[in-house]
Amino acid sequence: MNEPRRTGGKPATINDIARIAEVSKKTVSRVINNSPFVKEDTRKRVEAVIAEHGFTPDPQARGLAFRRSFLVGMIYDNPSPNYVVNMQQGVLDAVRGSGLELVVHPCNRASDVFLTDVRNFIVRQKLFGVVMPPSVSEDDRVVAILKEADCPYVRIASVSLDDPARMVVTHDSRGAARAARHLAELGHRRIAFISGPDTFRSSHERGKGFAEGLAEHGLALDPAYVRRAAYTFESGVAAATELLALPQRPTAIFAGNDEMAIGVMKAARDAGLDVPRDLSIVGFDDLPMASRVWPNLTTVRLPIRDMGRMAAEKLTAGLRGLDAATLQQPEVDPSLVVRDSTAPPAG
Repeated sequence: MNEPRRTGGKPATINDIARIAEVSKKTVSRVINNSPFVKEDTRKRVEAVIAEHGFTPDPQARGLAFRRSFLVGMIYDNPSPNYVVNMQQGVLDAVRGSGLELVVHPCNRASDVFLTDVRNFIVRQKLFGVVMPPSVSEDDRVVAILKEADCPYVRIASVSLDDPARMVVTHDSRGAARAARHLAELGHRRIAFISGPDTFRSSHERGKGFAEGLAEHGLALDPAYVRRAAYTFESGVAAATELLALPQRPTAIFAGNDEMAIGVMKAARDAGLDVPRDLSIVGFDDLPMASRVWPNLTTVRLPIRDMGRMAAEKLTAGLRGLDAATLQQPEVDPSLVVRDSTAPPAG
């Protein structure tokens, strides 16, 4: 560290500090921004060079570097606000104290400007990387944009869609099969299914798993008892109202997410039915609301907050000196949480 200051009275630059300390410019930037993802001996060496050579970061340049290096984006198109908030909390769990910040970007995959909107967001924010929950995670057009921008990403999806280093797999079909087995084992035979939107891969995986679980008990999913909805409370009410008006109404309904399942509860009460005596209801996700409604909702548990955390940890593995490809594969095994909304059919 005996190299003199730059001649001509010019202050040292970040490039000078990196050269003298024998580290990369990015490492110097991380030290300046107090990132914990720098080894202690490296931090001390860089700080000593900065002190010796009187380097003062330019505020504007530092801001630009920060924006480029320390923003994690979450791009989502999901109608369930509870799901989105839980996912955000998981990402924040992973980046808290790291110097990384989360910026969220809601979008509409059905919009004519969807891809343009996503591309502008990625380029404008100069993101460190992106976490993608369903259903954006299932859209290969978005992945192509991220690759074109050389922006790292991790996808959360019900099946593997990418290299393991870029995936958190949730195996939704397994959870739906467990819901089907539970209802069949209680003795239900007229069982209905309310699916999510057709544009969500999870809708298809949950429907597939549910049908497979019923088949294990010699039951088939009758198309007359299937309705497609929108993963929203209101669509759950509408779909259940139709099902409960059938001449032979179902004795049990499996809804593709908790928001729709709670909509089913409302429709049942509006029809004068008791849950679970007259109608058993199962949801999917195990959002906090599932244990706060009455009766408490039987549901398939996906650890949504943990899923966000796992994705963000995979995204930031390099900062911690880890190879994302060598990390334990983040996979989720959905479990059934039996509460008070299911019981054997009356009579």
